[in-house]
Amino acid sequence: MGSDRQTATRPPDPMSSNDYAIDPGWRALWRDLGVSWTDALMVAGLPGDLIARRSQTLSCSEYFALYRALEALTKDPLLPVHIVERYPVEAFQPPLFAALCSNNFVEAAARVATYKRLIGPMKLSVTADDRSFALELRWIDGAEPPPPGLVLCELAFLLRLARIGTRDPIRATQVTLADKSAPLPKELRAFFGVSVERGAAHRLTIARSDAEQPFLTVNEALWAVFEPELRRRLADLDDRASTRERVRSALLELIPAGRTSLADAAQKLASSTRTLQRRLGEEGTSFQDILDATRKDLALHYLQRTSYSASEIAFLLGFSEPSSFFRAFHGWTGETPERVRQAEQQ
Repeated sequence: MGSDRQTATRPPDPMSSNDYAIDPGWRALWRDLGVSWTDALMVAGLPGDLIARRSQTLSCSEYFALYRALEALTKDPLLPVHIVERYPVEAFQPPLFAALCSNNFVEAAARVATYKRLIGPMKLSVTADDRSFALELRWIDGAEPPPPGLVLCELAFLLRLARIGTRDPIRATQVTLADKSAPLPKELRAFFGVSVERGAAHRLTIARSDAEQPFLTVNEALWAVFEPELRRRLADLDDRASTRERVRSALLELIPAGRTSLADAAQKLASSTRTLQRRLGEEGTSFQDILDATRKDLALHYLQRTSYSASEIAFLLGFSEPSSFFRAFHGWTGETPERVRQAEQQ
């Protein structure tokens, strides 16, 4: 916790692409949950005047520690649902208001996917077919897995958004956690409509027909007011992000598709390879260093949090042969994938 405390007491900085903005609704929410804000900060190892600081942000580890503190203080198995249901509407962030202005949940999800990074270092992807509409959530940082309860809170919030917009008790058809060690709370079935299961991703799925239901909160005039400011804030966030952060974020999308070259990353970031190399050099790093670090973090995540075989992980990391992955992993950690997995299970 020492490093977390040091980070938390730094002078206020602009939000980076890997930060969470402090939500003005937290104080009211936590009071409604019967939790002392001061006690929560103390349990999380964060400074007591945090909420009063202008432009203060939290790193992923700090934010996760704050959520775990809330879990410890409430001991509430329904905490994700209670957070979602008691979150003060007056404290809704602009991206969420913008989502409620949409014509339906399909459009709302697209807007949340675009502007989610203004709330925290998360990325939302959407997949759909004729019968289902799925939203997959992942953390941009990826160095530390989020608390399972926080993941469920985010997925519950998305479902709550659909219910608020339609004024209909929409039920999920599937909810999955990509964490092999996470508890699967049976208490949440009443909220989601289905039991939480383990899966390959943090995912919420609803019926396509429900996603296409018209939102009663649609307001194109209000969206026209929100959109320019949201676009400006997103552009500012991208400008403040280091080239290293932007390359890592791009690789988290490119690697599973087998695209791991400098050219692939440059295309994703609308840059030339020469410019990208130069900017990374100015930051004291290289594309290969970032690729290796990202692959290492993903490999450890898959080994510790999923049941994928080493060969499957090699494929997911874009290696043409499992043997190439084994050599690379040993170079990163000094261990074999099997030994790391066995150590995690002990």
